[in-house]
Amino acid sequence: MKNSRLHMLVCGGTGCESQDSNKLVNALNLVLDKYGYKDEVEVIKTGCFGFCEKGPIIKVQPDDIFYVEVKPKDAKRIVEEHVIKGRKVEDLLYNEPVKKEKVERQHDMSFYKKQVRIALRNCGLINPENIEEYIAVDGYLALGNVLTTMTPMEVIELVKESGLRGRGGGGFPTGYKWELTYQNKNDLKFIICNADEGDPGAFMDRSILEGDPHSVLEAMAIAGYAIGAEKGYIYIRAEYPLAIHRLNIAISQARELGLLGTRLFDTDFNFDIELKYGAGAFVCGEETALINSVEGGRGEPNAKPPFPAESGLWNRPSCVNNVETFANIPPIILKGPKWFSGIGTEKSKGTKVFALAGKVNNVGLVEVPMGTKLRDIIYEIGGGVRDNLKLKAVQTGGPSGGCITEEELDIPIDYDSLKSIGSMMGSGGMIVMDEKDCMVNISKFYLEFTEEESCGKCTPCRIGNKRLHEILTKITNGEGTEEDLERLVTLGDMIKDSSLCGLGQTSPNPVLSTLKHFREEYLEHVVNKNCPAGVCKGLSKKKPVNKQ
Repeated sequence: MKNSRLHMLVCGGTGCESQDSNKLVNALNLVLDKYGYKDEVEVIKTGCFGFCEKGPIIKVQPDDIFYVEVKPKDAKRIVEEHVIKGRKVEDLLYNEPVKKEKVERQHDMSFYKKQVRIALRNCGLINPENIEEYIAVDGYLALGNVLTTMTPMEVIELVKESGLRGRGGGGFPTGYKWELTYQNKNDLKFIICNADEGDPGAFMDRSILEGDPHSVLEAMAIAGYAIGAEKGYIYIRAEYPLAIHRLNIAISQARELGLLGTRLFDTDFNFDIELKYGAGAFVCGEETALINSVEGGRGEPNAKPPFPAESGLWNRPSCVNNVETFANIPPIILKGPKWFSGIGTEKSKGTKVFALAGKVNNVGLVEVPMGTKLRDIIYEIGGGVRDNLKLKAVQTGGPSGGCITEEELDIPIDYDSLKSIGSMMGSGGMIVMDEKDCMVNISKFYLEFTEEESCGKCTPCRIGNKRLHEILTKITNGEGTEEDLERLVTLGDMIKDSSLCGLGQTSPNPVLSTLKHFREEYLEHVVNKNCPAGVCKGLSKKKPVNKQ
């Protein structure tokens, strides 16, 4: 970063690039050059700011001015008004949906006020394709400290003390997973980063890899040192071309500076990373299915035990963590476990990144302390439900999770609280639904997804989910009966209890939770042959039953 008077940070994540942020960068540079300000103002393409609903975004530093929904055609006005005349471009400032007032600074926006950005700390702050900018914000300092001042077991104990749990959905304590792999002695071990983000509407891991790839590389090297591994793999779906591009650049830069490869920080520790591409199979988010895919086999889960910590990739001890889990490691090392454990709740430490989507005013990535109330996320950070409609439900955990009703909005968002009401944290998908959504149709949508994504290895998941989907289709076509509702419950419970892996064990959750909370809506479909939301087209031609 050169010594310029102003820096224009332009979002360069997938969402903003799809809205011409690359053209915006080019337009800004052309206008700056035309007016002779190219040496005074530097345009920097960063990762995702998180506020995806309002992209493309420009943050002007050090003025701390935040422009939203900027188009390439706006470049001339921004240069003429802000750069040359020192005046804000008022119509490009964010307009708060509730207060109906313009806000010019990022930290004053309701979307950011309650966020605590740890995993997303560098996204929107640095150029992800420049390793020097990562180093300038203490990048690779944690790795240097670990390699030169700590033993592997000291690293593991520090991570255990922090209370960090896996952010991929299972919530298993990260330090204990590292310890289990460390204890299994072998001349060859592996660190694997799960970047196979498959939940509908989820883009947390993709945004971290696009905006801060070095944080994951650094954390994998730390984990490799802790468990005794010299090789790491990042398993990433091929549908993430920008993340793959930036990871390749980051790996090449790290190797060039001796931060990957041999004798890191002049120690005896060697560590390198390789990318492995997935074909987009949701089941490969399960660690044993992922390992089978990395080996070149069919992406199917294995029965456990043995767990990967004992026998994983090529039958060697392997540790699998997801992207967000790794992104938390460097700041935990630098700031200490007590700092991290001081955030969140007793059993769920730190923060969690959510992809807030659906019928909410502020769509985007949200990182909040564990224990934050769902109501605060929806109505304060999210700006409330669109068009002032009534909130109907919030789906957390993607196709593996369950629906949360308005009556449960004050529940703290953590692993145990969500599980207690029939939902789950999952990887962090959070979809808001309003009164115009049909919960029966929502259940059918998720069943379509899990039925298609089932690997087919075990009968309960392969056949059971197909039968669940058939019953839901029957109901939405106006052919359902009250007996079908009981079949949904019986079959759903059986699939949960007897499936081989987490996909099948959680696939009935959307059906069971909507049946629990919206049974009257199901009854309206099967008794009166009516879809109250008017969504199920198969019921539009059915004559409603006259209630006597």
